[in-house]
Amino acid sequence: MRTGSEPTTARSALRMRLWLTLWGLAWAIFGTAAFALAGRPGWAAACGVLWVVVTVDLTMILRHRREGPHYQPGRDVPPYRPPEHRHP
Repeated sequence: MRTGSEPTTARSALRMRLWLTLWGLAWAIFGTAAFALAGRPGWAAACGVLWVVVTVDLTMILRHRREGPHYQPGRDVPPYRPPEHRHP
């Protein structure tokens, strides 16, 4: 719901999320390989699960970045009126 108090210079955090996800992906891959080579299957599986979660997040980030900007109302569009609450 648009209230009219949104910042006019707001930016998406997708670029920062992309870099943090890539950093996490690198560590998840490294952790999976290191724990597997060290003979710690539980920790390797945990890092593998984290690897899957980070990959899904990376996929969503790339999808949102590819979609591009969405329509945002300008200053000439008045804010939405709050819904009226009617009590029975």
